[in-house]
Amino acid sequence: MHHAYVERVVDLLNPAGNVLLNMTVADATARVESADPARIREIDGQFALWAKRGNLVRMARSIGRPMRYFLAKRAEGPCLIIAERIDEIAAWLRAEGYGDQFHPSYTRMVPAHHLTEIALLGCPDPSPTLTRFFAPQRNRLSTNLDEIGAAYIGTLAAECDKWLDHIDRREPIGVLFSGGIDSGALFLVLHHLLLRRGESPARLKAFTLSVTDGDQSGGRGSRRAVDESTALNSSDRSGSAGASPSQGDVAQASRFLDELDLGLFLEVIDVPSNQLNVAETIRVIEDYKPLDVQSATMALALCRGIRERYADWKYLTDGDGGDENLKDYPIEDNPELTIRSVLNNTMLYQEGWGVEAIKHSLTYSGGQSRGHIRTAAPARACGFVGFSPYALPNVIDVAEGIPFIELTDWDHSRLYALKGEIVRRGVEAITGLTMPIFEKRRFQRGVVDEAHFEQLFAHSEADYRRLLTAAFAT
Repeated sequence: MHHAYVERVVDLLNPAGNVLLNMTVADATARVESADPARIREIDGQFALWAKRGNLVRMARSIGRPMRYFLAKRAEGPCLIIAERIDEIAAWLRAEGYGDQFHPSYTRMVPAHHLTEIALLGCPDPSPTLTRFFAPQRNRLSTNLDEIGAAYIGTLAAECDKWLDHIDRREPIGVLFSGGIDSGALFLVLHHLLLRRGESPARLKAFTLSVTDGDQSGGRGSRRAVDESTALNSSDRSGSAGASPSQGDVAQASRFLDELDLGLFLEVIDVPSNQLNVAETIRVIEDYKPLDVQSATMALALCRGIRERYADWKYLTDGDGGDENLKDYPIEDNPELTIRSVLNNTMLYQEGWGVEAIKHSLTYSGGQSRGHIRTAAPARACGFVGFSPYALPNVIDVAEGIPFIELTDWDHSRLYALKGEIVRRGVEAITGLTMPIFEKRRFQRGVVDEAHFEQLFAHSEADYRRLLTAAFAT
């Protein structure tokens, strides 16, 4: 007697987590259901969407929103659980009596920019098929840096403008701000757009993290917890490209805004050092990569500090994805990379080695498709709606069109200098402002001194893996 399997799909995603800029959720879902890559590419924004046609389940996402799934076994047939987080899947399985089937390594992450299709046929389960829906044309722009900058920042501004269309004009907007190139450009673009739209720029706030010693946060009520007479060198305020930052992110952020007479927008969030907890960070991001753990630890502290001060604040924006787009990571720090692999592989920093590569993981996707959790998870954990415009496909599309090889001739130093030049020129073209450019420094490195950093992040990746396993032991 033939047994007919009854498949089931459990959707644990929150539809409010999608930030769609040009269509409704229903319209975007219909595009995913169609399985037409060209139609899916038309979706603009941050999204994690799925549709079911017969026993086929189709899933697609952008970098800006994580998406996971798990296939559970039932006597009646397979059950596919779709969620943003691993712990949401685990909790559902336990509640339904399938907890013994769970292991975190059995969860799968939908890779960004690919349609993932699963046939719910029963046992054995076929592997999903992956079809790329976002394939930017590389090297299509000229070598004129003014034109490149205007195209890149112009597209960033256009995406931010569409995002502002979807927000109540009374809602405040926070920028996670270090005074670096990406957060700096984003702040200036948003400030410019609000003025152009006739909306109050007072809605905007540049939030900068300051880690303090001791149990108390000292000065949390202050809107400008910076003593400029000691934090800044008053004789060095030219703001020229290549200028060196002073004494961490607070001083750098202060200097960036002061040089543009925008210092009133800075708000320093003081967090006691004893509130930085790596084990807790790993539970929040559900990952163990050291650089992501480091960044997320600081992001979580900043988001919590903002939430403690503003109970009703909703929207946060960030510069995550800017380094990936303009390939501004020290290649020498990664023994697996060469400048040829970075410049020859499409979206290497955004997607890793690719879904068909030997080193591709199923539990995690690659590159920023995986690592964006360092930004997304802390914001979500603190009840914010995050927006990462550099990670939007339309912005990445422009970045991939830059002729990096022709502009750098395979030279590391020329590659690292390129980002500042492109963004500075682009910001000036769009906003009329000449933004300060400081030496590159990772977010987590600008918040605490070297001694505190080494003490806080003294553990290895293997230690972080064990902490992640322990988080799912109960």
